[in-house]
Amino acid sequence: MRSLLHRVEVLRAIAHPVRIRILEELLKGVKCVSDFEDFLDISQPNLSQHLSLLRREGIVNFYMDGRLRCYFLKDPIIPDLLKVIKKDYVEELPAPSCCPVTNKGKYPRERRR
Repeated sequence: MRSLLHRVEVLRAIAHPVRIRILEELLKGVKCVSDFEDFLDISQPNLSQHLSLLRREGIVNFYMDGRLRCYFLKDPIIPDLLKVIKKDYVEELPAPSCCPVTNKGKYPRERRR
């Protein structure tokens, strides 16, 4: 079982638009570095930095096919995280009835002073 700290580190590691796009592509299957270069408008060294960070955090891994590095997803939480990130939330949660914004009710507990 992964610790809460590990999950926080995973969230921190994927919190970049380029890394999200990399992970979305890896959801479709194994990709080599040249595959990423076809759709990402970043330099090869920059791409390597992103992949290295994802690998260091245990999110992805790779194998060598000749001279090609072929990357694949390793951490099972990634598909679930990407699904949440892509979900379109239409409304905000309602304010509580004791909220000053709604001017209704009082705080349900005793106030500390």
